[in-house]
Order: sequence, then C-alpha cells, then structure tokens
Amino acid sequence: MAGSGMPSRRPGQMRWRKSRHSNPSGNCVEVAGLPAGGVAVRDSRDPGGPMLTFARKDWQAFVRAVRC
Repeated sequence: MAGSGMPSRRPGQMRWRKSRHSNPSGNCVEVAGLPAGGVAVRDSRDPGGPMLTFARKDWQAFVRAVRC
C-alpha cells in the first residue's frame, strides 16, 4: 500500500467511479486512477473523507484475490 488516510480532495480532477455491482443502498466504494499509475479508494457515502492509495500492482493483486 502506498499510503492511507489521505484526504480525498486532491489537486486536479480525479475521476471516481463505482462498481457496476454496487447496491442501491449506497454502501459502496469508489476507485480513481492516480497520475503516477496508482489507485485511490474511498467510501462513496463520504466523498470528502479519507481515501486509501495503492500501487497499481497491489490493487490488481487485491482484485484478483477477491474474484476467486
């Protein structure tokens, strides 16, 4: 993990997106690509709250693991 607990308001535009598998109750996470190639993750119910950042390879490993 590249860092954690960073404010989700960052300079420039971050394009946040939810999974197409998100449920209608709003209990979701959103992801955004970072300029250096990493991935940021935040709680969709708290867009101004903290976010976690991951190196792209670590995020890809996580996604592969949860798909199994």
